[in-house]
Amino acid sequence: MGPNEEILVVVDDNATDTDTNTNTNTNTNTHIHIPSSPSPSSCNQQGSNQWGTLSLAYKSLGVVFGGLVTSPLYVYPSMALKSPTKDDYMGIYSIMFWTLTLIGVVKYACIALKADDQGEGGTFALYSLLCRHMNIGAITSRSVALQSNLSHDDLHQGSKRRSRLGMFIERSLIARRVLFFIAILGMCMLIGDGILTPAISVLSAMDGIRGPFPEFSKSLIGALSALVLIVLFMLQKFGTARVSFLFSPIMGVWTLTTPIIGIYNVIRHYPSIFKAISPHYIFQFFWRNGHEGWLLLNGTILCITGSEALFADLGHFDRPSIQITFLSLIYPSLILTYAGQTAYLIQHPNDHEDGFYKFIPREVYWPMFVISSLAAIVASQSLISATFSVIKQSVVLDYFPRIKIVHTSSSNEGQVYSPETNYALMVFCVAVILIFGDGKEIGNAFGVVIILVMLITTLLLTLVMIVIWRIPAFLVALFSFVFLTIEGLYVSSVFTKIKDGGWIPFAISLILAFIMFGWFYGRQRKMEYELTHKINTERLKSLLSDPGVQRVPGLCFFYTNIQDGFTPVLSHYIKNMRSIHKVTVFTTLRYLLVPKVAPNKRIVVKGLGLKGAYGCLIQYGYADLLSLQGDFVSQVIASLQDHIMQQFTENPPLEEQEMTDLNEAQHAAVVHVRGKTRFYISKKCTWFDRFMLAFYEFMHSNCRSALPTLGVPLQQRIEVGMFYEA
Repeated sequence: MGPNEEILVVVDDNATDTDTNTNTNTNTNTHIHIPSSPSPSSCNQQGSNQWGTLSLAYKSLGVVFGGLVTSPLYVYPSMALKSPTKDDYMGIYSIMFWTLTLIGVVKYACIALKADDQGEGGTFALYSLLCRHMNIGAITSRSVALQSNLSHDDLHQGSKRRSRLGMFIERSLIARRVLFFIAILGMCMLIGDGILTPAISVLSAMDGIRGPFPEFSKSLIGALSALVLIVLFMLQKFGTARVSFLFSPIMGVWTLTTPIIGIYNVIRHYPSIFKAISPHYIFQFFWRNGHEGWLLLNGTILCITGSEALFADLGHFDRPSIQITFLSLIYPSLILTYAGQTAYLIQHPNDHEDGFYKFIPREVYWPMFVISSLAAIVASQSLISATFSVIKQSVVLDYFPRIKIVHTSSSNEGQVYSPETNYALMVFCVAVILIFGDGKEIGNAFGVVIILVMLITTLLLTLVMIVIWRIPAFLVALFSFVFLTIEGLYVSSVFTKIKDGGWIPFAISLILAFIMFGWFYGRQRKMEYELTHKINTERLKSLLSDPGVQRVPGLCFFYTNIQDGFTPVLSHYIKNMRSIHKVTVFTTLRYLLVPKVAPNKRIVVKGLGLKGAYGCLIQYGYADLLSLQGDFVSQVIASLQDHIMQQFTENPPLEEQEMTDLNEAQHAAVVHVRGKTRFYISKKCTWFDRFMLAFYEFMHSNCRSALPTLGVPLQQRIEVGMFYEA
């Protein structure tokens, strides 16, 4: 698969349903024999892997860490400081140092990155990991989900003992719904982060123009920032790899120059700044400032902005590359940059509203303005890429309307681009800048998003530690106490800014949650109807025994989402067409709540006890490429031939006849039939059903179809319309 090849990641009406099964487990222990004398080829391969990791680490600079490493642009300007003193600045620096160390290094770099779901990161990956190990699935048709051919043992790979908490969540519908809600909220907030990060980063960088030219109005700065963002979003179609190749040198220069300027300011203004690393400065800060100090936490939280992208962008790179870049470059750069800013502000306490540009020496002001503006553009990339990832995950898991997903890398399946998502983000970002041009209001909104996503990640990580990793209770308690206390304090502070811009992410999340719930509700009702009115094998035999029903030549792929029966569209089709093809393969496309499905479990076929009728299940994880284009038919036919040979081993004439029928059907004609179903909303429906199902039908009629994904030629597609009574 070449770069920029389009794969429409969808869950079709007749190719849907999530599952909780998998085939591998990243936490399974593996015993590796290390030879005493490695061969030259193994040495070369190891060296190649090391260079590949370093290359990815370099590229991650331009994608993953932009939001985090450019936070000095807006942290101090976002704080409502009133006559700050030297001790106040020492306390603030101590808070930022320990926030970066505990949340950035310990929580994300050392713990969260190990909680990946076969290379995928983010709150949805944590949710799917928990669902799979607890055998709960999403709140979708669980009875159908459990019909998968993947065994129950696959669900609990290597986990002989079950945790009590896991068993409680499995049994409790309320607990499962709460877990589902937490995961959805985390995803919505991360998308909100993808809107606010570009807005505040670019706006803060462009505001540097007003230093030498104070006559520039804020509205003009906002217009310039909006123009820059439009150009950035137009570049997204070239893919993460190309964008990162272009952006990484910029971020590399930024990461190296800002700490150098920081060291210069430390030496010149306050060489003793690093004694603020001692936590007692934090206690003194709160003791001295009380309520005002607590309110300032809504500004200091911005120092860790973008850290969630470090986890959510894991699918675009890998764990070693992200850890190398963060621990060796990003973390030291931030510590030194904030030290320099704080040292400068200790000597110039009233310059905090321009806390970044004021600490830059006049001789390098304009070069640093150019670098910071370019770095702010790069910063936007990290959350844009993370948003593409979570949208893709939600689409393939059937929690979001079908949209186009383009895989932009032939070697990394996690690198994706969504045109619809990209342009929606662009509109929202520009709107936020033009409507809320005050950086403080955007900063307030930003703080709410950042801390809520972190808190949700902490809650899900705690469940992972208890249910999957089975870590000793005292270590889990220590982790929970430390991070829930820190993040709880931040939450209590940032929520005081709800009315001053903090409502923006909640409005965005409410819109997204409404779309997701409407889609989820419609899909659920459609599934319930199909399960209630499904056609069983006996009913199909009765339909086919009708003398008026003809068996026409050809091979038909009839798409259905029911495995232990047939969609009611089948009965509707046979009764009206009065015919069915001699060889009909009832095909189900299923996206599982796992990143990847092993090739030997990808296509599963079986006989249905009827001449010329077979069942076919095609399973994909949310990180798999749905790359059946070109060889879809041949793959299924090869699987059918293997099945026929195994089934009729002791009856060669019957085996030969089945093979002949299959080959003749393939050469006669190949058609793909799918149902195009709609709800018939009668007057008997409640007002809630009328509204939600009408909203679902609106989304369904405007989203994309699944058949183009399989490379099905237009002339081979047949859509059968049918009304489902709500």
